[in-house]
Amino acid sequence: MSNTDISRPRNNVAEKLARDEIVTSCIVKFVQTVSVASLIKTAGFDAFYVDLEHCTFSLDLTSQICVTALALGVTPFVRVPAIDGDFISRVLDGGAMGVIGPHIETAEDAERLVRYAKYPPYGKRGAGGGLPHFGFVRLPADEMHPVLNELTTVATMIETASALENVEAIADVEGVDILVVGCSDLSSELGVPGQNDHPRIEEAVLTTIAAARKRGKHVWLGGLGNKTELASRLIKAGARAITTGSDIEILTTGFNARAKSTEAFKAELSGQ
Repeated sequence: MSNTDISRPRNNVAEKLARDEIVTSCIVKFVQTVSVASLIKTAGFDAFYVDLEHCTFSLDLTSQICVTALALGVTPFVRVPAIDGDFISRVLDGGAMGVIGPHIETAEDAERLVRYAKYPPYGKRGAGGGLPHFGFVRLPADEMHPVLNELTTVATMIETASALENVEAIADVEGVDILVVGCSDLSSELGVPGQNDHPRIEEAVLTTIAAARKRGKHVWLGGLGNKTELASRLIKAGARAITTGSDIEILTTGFNARAKSTEAFKAELSGQ
């Protein structure tokens, strides 16, 4: 960058994947405060995504969480509710380092996602001026846009039977970096709802891994945070990112564990 006081933003997910390392993440959809980014950092996650497909967060709150994460060195992503150009540009301008597109079923869907997420000549993302990635300093477009084109991660959800059928074509799309296998939705699509560790799911993920790896791209596992045996096999097979669960799941698990830890005291007292 020409201005030596402005740091180049970092996408540690892209950096780790380039080194073929494992990326760990979680979902934010319940905790409506920027401190959730600090908790994620302290826990040791590499990244998270705000799940706007399945929560009621505003764009303002989403941006505040993403900006806090940028300052902490945790990579913020946003799963948008739809492949909408106006929406995608706003979450990226608000501080996200990557966007996850749901319901990607064809190469054309993936191309549309890339087009909205990238600046020309690769896409049609509009210039937004000073961005949080550069400390809100307004930089020349010919300096800023190439950097963000390089660092903005584009991930497509593979969560339907149609997406699975078209996974080779989706993986072929230039600008797609990651294929996220949504095992929960995919289990319903494949006739085994809720059975995220079913052999059909494993086969679907292996198919996706083969398509991605052949093209130098990566697979992100979703819905397998509590299926450690299967997740371990799939990571050994080539998956390189995993979502371990959502903030509400993590909170519920923690509360339940603490509550159960008092059962021994209750039993002891009741026996007196």
